[in-house]
Amino acid sequence: MISVFTCIATQHDWRFLAAAVVICVIGCGTTIFLLARIEECHPAHRNLWMAAAGAAAGLAIWSTHFLSMLAYDGGLPISYNPGITTLSVIVAVSASWAAIRIALLRPSIVLLAAGGLALGIGVAAMHFMGMLAIEAQARLAIDEVAVGVAILIGSTLGALAFVAYGLLTGYARLIVPTVLLVLAIASLHFTSMSAIRLIPDLSIAPVVIGIDRALLAGMVVTTSALLILFAGVAMVLDRLLTDLRGLADASLEGLLIVHGDTIVDVNERLARLVGASGSSFLGRNLTTLLALDDDDLACRTERGPSEATLVHDDGRHVAVEILCRNIEYRGRECHVIAIRDLTEKKEAERRLAHLASHDGLTDLANRTLFDERVAQALVRARRDGSQIAMFALDLDRFKAVNDIFGHAAGDATLRQVADLLRAETTRGDTVARLGGDEFAILQTGQVQPQGARALADRLLAAFAREMDTGRNPVAVGVSIGIALSPNDGTDTVELRANADTALYRAKASGRGVASFFDADMDDSFRRRRMLEHDLRQAILRRQLSVVYQPLADARTGAVAGYEALLRWDHPTLGAVTPGVFIPIAEDSGSIIQLGEWVLEQACAEAATWPDHLTVAVNVSPVQFQLASLYGQIVGALSRSGLPGNRLELEITESALLKDRASVLSVLHRLRALGVRIVMDDFGTGYSSLSNLQSFPFDKIKIDGSFTAALETDTAARSIVTAIIGLGHSLDLPVVTEGVETEYQRAIVVQQGCAQVQGFLTGRPGPGPRFAASATILRSA
Repeated sequence: MISVFTCIATQHDWRFLAAAVVICVIGCGTTIFLLARIEECHPAHRNLWMAAAGAAAGLAIWSTHFLSMLAYDGGLPISYNPGITTLSVIVAVSASWAAIRIALLRPSIVLLAAGGLALGIGVAAMHFMGMLAIEAQARLAIDEVAVGVAILIGSTLGALAFVAYGLLTGYARLIVPTVLLVLAIASLHFTSMSAIRLIPDLSIAPVVIGIDRALLAGMVVTTSALLILFAGVAMVLDRLLTDLRGLADASLEGLLIVHGDTIVDVNERLARLVGASGSSFLGRNLTTLLALDDDDLACRTERGPSEATLVHDDGRHVAVEILCRNIEYRGRECHVIAIRDLTEKKEAERRLAHLASHDGLTDLANRTLFDERVAQALVRARRDGSQIAMFALDLDRFKAVNDIFGHAAGDATLRQVADLLRAETTRGDTVARLGGDEFAILQTGQVQPQGARALADRLLAAFAREMDTGRNPVAVGVSIGIALSPNDGTDTVELRANADTALYRAKASGRGVASFFDADMDDSFRRRRMLEHDLRQAILRRQLSVVYQPLADARTGAVAGYEALLRWDHPTLGAVTPGVFIPIAEDSGSIIQLGEWVLEQACAEAATWPDHLTVAVNVSPVQFQLASLYGQIVGALSRSGLPGNRLELEITESALLKDRASVLSVLHRLRALGVRIVMDDFGTGYSSLSNLQSFPFDKIKIDGSFTAALETDTAARSIVTAIIGLGHSLDLPVVTEGVETEYQRAIVVQQGCAQVQGFLTGRPGPGPRFAASATILRSA
């Protein structure tokens, strides 16, 4: 250590040493700053900044070494070999670059230490190569132990400098590694210099000094300082420019700078919009990238945002919104154009417009779009004398599918129907879903009625083929009504009304058929259509009521209970008989709502009667298709407080024809509640003894049509006698409906009938208000 201080104090020029220290500090500080820049920069720029950091560190190390060598006075004239000196510069820069690359390969203390060691070894290699460049009339003597100590000290301090950089934060991360790096370079140099002696040797030719030592030192200081400062300034400018470029590239809008009509600069967002690199735009004419109208950019600076077209690199045109402003850029007056991609906005507008005119479930045209197309078609038809056809379509059995299998299955069926209609129509036709299970088709460009008939045949055939109820329980049929213009209407409202009228005739004809509108068709179709519409609102409008007709003991006349019967008082037609509106309700599905309402009314009324009186309610076969029927009945009993054994449900055998197992399961569950099940209208329509055998009914009711013929028709009397006898054999009470005369009652009593019902025992009326012991018939 003493020799080191002695070397510095006695063998070095302090002026040169001071310059060496300044260069070393500046270079090391710049190197540490560049390390931070390398970590922050984009991966694509890392190699460039590693090279810059290696150059700064290498020049700082070499300059410190060379200035210190110039400061050294060994007592003899000294010169330096240019080739070896140049090679030492290359070694210093290369070793620094390699050390930095190792240290920043990935975040690791081990790699940082390895990089610092590599730097120390590189400094040592550079130093001793620089020593070999010395030319003097002397021999070079080296203390190998001191040299080893120098390498160890320099490598250790270099490793500590890089490790400190990795561990510290804030200003300490810059200051501490810089100091350690300066100490590493200085300690290695001066320790090594103390291990070197020049021994005069007269056999060596004298050295000729070509350049003054002070002038050479000034040249080294100036060149090194400028190079190191250039690296530092470049780093600062790059950070500033990168931040500005990053700010521009972070914009959600494309930015385009134009001088005249020439593109000067673009940001990354614009390059992505066009699908090309930003550099490919520079120098191009603005019109190759942006399609503008006749207004020049100067005029656009005075306006707000406007729309234009951006030309994509692949030739596509992209709708954009632009905003233009004047700026000074690179010393020239330019225009900056902010460009916003409107693709998503336009697509959203298109989707909204599509949703506004199309059905969300099936993607068919909705009522609004359909009416627009019809109006346009009517205008064209009047102009060129052509005909159009409007189809009104209604799905058969869809209400049952929706109620039994749920809305999800119903929606799937509607989508399948939509696909089927699209497949069978032509490009010029408009297919629409008007709501629920109502569809419509507008056919144009065809000779009528041939075109409409051909399309109707295709639709019916497709439904028969694709909608097989035997294979698919959610399959539906279709009924079609067709109206032609101008014969059947000259405006949208009239044409649709006549198509609907034709549809109702098709449904009344047995469904699954197509019917053309006929101006002479019977008014009954219009009446039926009106009744169906009014019936849907009858409950809310308080037009319905429930009346009760007594069931009496056939022998004593004692009232055993009452049957709840629905009545409809139409505001214009007056009383509409159940025989008219019940079939309409069953066809339209409104019987489900009506049946539930009657059940609630009847249970609530019966709960106020004496305990021995029962109430009978008719249940339609359509109601048995509901999975919720059992819950409805249980709920009505619970809300009214009526015991289950006071409720009788009257069903016809047609309820057992569809899904027999499910219906029987519901009936068994109801009987478990005490509810009595009555087979109504026995002997009419489809009758099977197996039904009586498979389910233990509580009663059999003989249809009133047989009772009316008892006095005149021996066949009717035989049928009644047989039914009563069958009931006895099965231990089932028999009720005879339609008893209006004493003679009819006497006949059924003679055959053993248990109960009678008819005008003789009492007409339907409001809920009874009489004593429980009252009788209707006089004692025989």
